[in-house]
Amino acid sequence: MSNDVLCLEHFLPYRLNRLADAISREFSKIYKDRYGLSRPEWRTLATLGQFGTTTATAIGAHSAMHKTKVSRAVFELEKRKWLVRQADGQDRRVEHLQLTAAGIRAYRDLVPLAKEFEARFLKALSVREKDSVLSALTCLERAAGAQTGYAPAGEAVAVRNS
Repeated sequence: MSNDVLCLEHFLPYRLNRLADAISREFSKIYKDRYGLSRPEWRTLATLGQFGTTTATAIGAHSAMHKTKVSRAVFELEKRKWLVRQADGQDRRVEHLQLTAAGIRAYRDLVPLAKEFEARFLKALSVREKDSVLSALTCLERAAGAQTGYAPAGEAVAVRNS
């Protein structure tokens, strides 16, 4: 193949994006069928479930979502009575978000389903392959971070009590 032609099927960003999109779409069937959640709503719920009280800004940084998507997700989860907002005592521009009992129940219902879903994909790999894939992903995330400021998932912005 000529050097002036890009074989998209071998282009790493294309392959990673396709794989992530396919897996995310498949997983979205679980939370969409069960609760009617959108992807941003799921990510917001999952972030709050993992870290507890935090801000919309921290959720966006942790989950790599634009602030408008986070804002809409927060609004929808609040309509469901799955989260509450509390104004910051020192800065009125900041709101702290926290899951309600109903939000925690939904999160706890989805956690084992998410883990089972992930396990089905990881079963295709040996322990060594799994470790290699996860290590390679971290290396690629760090390389992306060096160029763009993107933080690897395991090193993403701390969101607890932000």
